[in-house]
Amino acid sequence: MSEIPKPEEMPQDFYELCISITAKRAKTVIDHIMKNGYITTEELKDQYGYDHPPRAARDVRENGIPLVTDKVLSSSTGRTIGAYKFDYRKRVKGRIGGRKAFSVKFKRALIDRYGSKSALTNEQIDARYLQIDHRIPYEVAGNDAGEDVEHYMLLDASGQRAKSWSCENCSNFRTSKDKKVCESCFWAYPEAYTHIATRPERRLDVVWSGSECVVYERFLKMAASHRCTPQELVKNAIRRIVTQSGE
Repeated sequence: MSEIPKPEEMPQDFYELCISITAKRAKTVIDHIMKNGYITTEELKDQYGYDHPPRAARDVRENGIPLVTDKVLSSSTGRTIGAYKFDYRKRVKGRIGGRKAFSVKFKRALIDRYGSKSALTNEQIDARYLQIDHRIPYEVAGNDAGEDVEHYMLLDASGQRAKSWSCENCSNFRTSKDKKVCESCFWAYPEAYTHIATRPERRLDVVWSGSECVVYERFLKMAASHRCTPQELVKNAIRRIVTQSGE
């Protein structure tokens, strides 16, 4: 397969890095941008079948190729949508080849350490549905963690998408990329954190499974009868418990 010609404005070293990428999803995004100048979230979904465009964009960034997010009008709906373009000013050194693949043995070591559950919810999940994720985003720390299980976490697909979206919209992730800030974030260490993506927030994820779902449905009806959201009802109940305990 012949290489895509270098766009006129693209620096030669940037071009050489682009054509060196072989990972399918990253290469798909790179090739499209080289041909068309940018790729939209709509094209990623409709043309290439990527239901989570930010993840596809991260694949490119993790290979050392910086992207900027712009806004363009959709050709099909006329609405404003996101579009990714190359940012020639900010090539990230030391990221060629992207994140390393993890072995089955390493995943087993993580399960032995943390159990077969999502780090965000502590919900027991079949191991095949769990994915390995860097506690501190790869774009911030690279592969500096090696294969130390303490620097990784297990997440299900929905948890990984939520973390990805939050990190990509975090001011620290976008600017200074300070590892210390990440180390005290919920998305890196949900068991001990002081902020969520730099915001002074706390979060509690609760999952109802099996026969517990009946209780959950009754809980929803109770919230509706009190004219409040389920979240408000939970907060009010916890507030009463804490107040009454005096602790």
